[in-house]
Amino acid sequence: MKKTLPVMIAAAAMIPGGMVMAEDLQSYKDRFEPLPHLPPIPADNSMTPAKIELGNMLFFEPRISSSGVISCATCHNPALGWADRIPRATGHDGQVGERNTPTVLNSAFLGSQFWDGREPDLEGQALGPIEADVEMAMDLDVALERLTEFEIYREKFAEAFPDDDDPISGENLAYSMAAFERTLNTPNSPFDLYLSGDENAISQQAKDGMVAFVDNGCVACHRGPALTDSQFHAIQVPGSEDLGRYLVTGEESDKYRFRTPTLRNVAVTYPYMNNGATETLEEAVAIMGEEMLGREFEQETVDDITAFLHTLTGEMPEFEIPALP
Repeated sequence: MKKTLPVMIAAAAMIPGGMVMAEDLQSYKDRFEPLPHLPPIPADNSMTPAKIELGNMLFFEPRISSSGVISCATCHNPALGWADRIPRATGHDGQVGERNTPTVLNSAFLGSQFWDGREPDLEGQALGPIEADVEMAMDLDVALERLTEFEIYREKFAEAFPDDDDPISGENLAYSMAAFERTLNTPNSPFDLYLSGDENAISQQAKDGMVAFVDNGCVACHRGPALTDSQFHAIQVPGSEDLGRYLVTGEESDKYRFRTPTLRNVAVTYPYMNNGATETLEEAVAIMGEEMLGREFEQETVDDITAFLHTLTGEMPEFEIPALP
């Protein structure tokens, strides 16, 4: 049978083994963006060194939890991809939450926070876990009173918010923690280096995975520098009855919708899905193919896409574990 022109072009672009030739990969690379070193910074919360230092201390401070032993870093552990690597977060009094802990890495690039997008930004997100019964279970006013007891916190809040008469406030706590979290970015992944011109930064299998990622439509939702559209899509992963964004909006159309998670550092932020029941990246790729794309990927495709996803692990942020009072 005589080949049509598109088929001839596609065939000409391939080399044995089904791999796309290097000179034809540029159109695929153009679908992606390197991760910047810094995310967008809101006009009302500049990232001053004093504010970042205070936010760093508060991120590791367990006294703002009811038990006095849980901090933000308990669930967002720097040694575990700034997540916790358990299916669902464990909080106050051993309670197990309904959802998997998302990494805080590159979270400032997201269009909203939490799986259900109930907060628009990091400032809004910061106070939620402190007051949530299943997480830190702490009354905000009591948390602020505890901080006020320490001279170092009185000094650090005054340095970070010099124009405020009463700087130890819930708003300033949120602002300082958000400023610190905006430093937790992971640029210069192997894939970023590849996008910047280093052809040897990733393997041929990873390049094949990039092609499969685009050709199968994964890039429709996982796009932009953080590889997420920050939109909400319906998915019922195995074992989950979570109604997702519906619990925020009450809209029938939002049932089982969740914000598209970032794929940055996805190889080190397992387990996966909103309920954390998916243990491996290969399993996650196969499930997403079936649930979101209506496709049953061949094992070779799963392996190639997985190899590509491994190249998205960037340089971990530099920070200091603070000496707390």
